[in-house]
Amino acid sequence: MRGSHLSRTRPLATVLALAASGAVALSGCGQKQQTVGSAPPPKKQDAFERRADQIARDWPKVSPVAGRQEALLPLVGADRPKGSEGKDIREITVTVGHSACDTRFGARSQESKGLVVVTGWGKKKSAKGMCTEMLATDKVKVKLKGALGDRKVVDAATGKELLKG
Repeated sequence: MRGSHLSRTRPLATVLALAASGAVALSGCGQKQQTVGSAPPPKKQDAFERRADQIARDWPKVSPVAGRQEALLPLVGADRPKGSEGKDIREITVTVGHSACDTRFGARSQESKGLVVVTGWGKKKSAKGMCTEMLATDKVKVKLKGALGDRKVVDAATGKELLKG
């Protein structure tokens, strides 16, 4: 009888040991899943960032954007800094075509491996008072994160190449 009693308790002990080890393994997995979501939510892209990504993806087959958008003003041109030669250029000057009614204006860029996409931007005055819609142009310096190298400078609004590195 003793032999039959031991044979019944051994399988029961094995089952309990396996169940306990499975519970420990599962509890470890649950803890790791709880720490995954600690990063901040992704930032929503603005109109310029979406356009720059689209240009980088579709280059050179890019169509101009329709209408005037404050975040995507067309550029009149782009220039290398005077006296700078070679591939180490880290600043370009663009001519922004903006409204004479804009209280503030400027330019910004987004860089990829083969392109530097640049746009002008403007902020209009309030609707109070008179303002002509005459085009004004001003030169704005754009600092690049990396050297221009062989990359092409492209206007985000028109999709046209302005400058070749």
